[in-house]
Amino acid sequence: MHNGFILLNCDLGSEEYIIEELRQTPNVKNAYLTFGAYDVIVEINAKDQQEFDKAVAGIRKLSRVESTMTLSVINSE
Repeated sequence: MHNGFILLNCDLGSEEYIIEELRQTPNVKNAYLTFGAYDVIVEINAKDQQEFDKAVAGIRKLSRVESTMTLSVINSE
């Protein structure tokens, strides 16, 4: 199992739209609106690194996402 988090910055006012899109995305376990340096935090669970990378790439391509930071969990088992 490969787990991680993606921190997103979004266009102003698009946070709810992006959360709805994320909740329909494979491998997304949770998506949270946040206050602070990032607008949304996404929790990803994938069976392996390849599936994890594919999920991250798909999220980065969502419209109205301005920037991302990916945090890969080490030794999650």
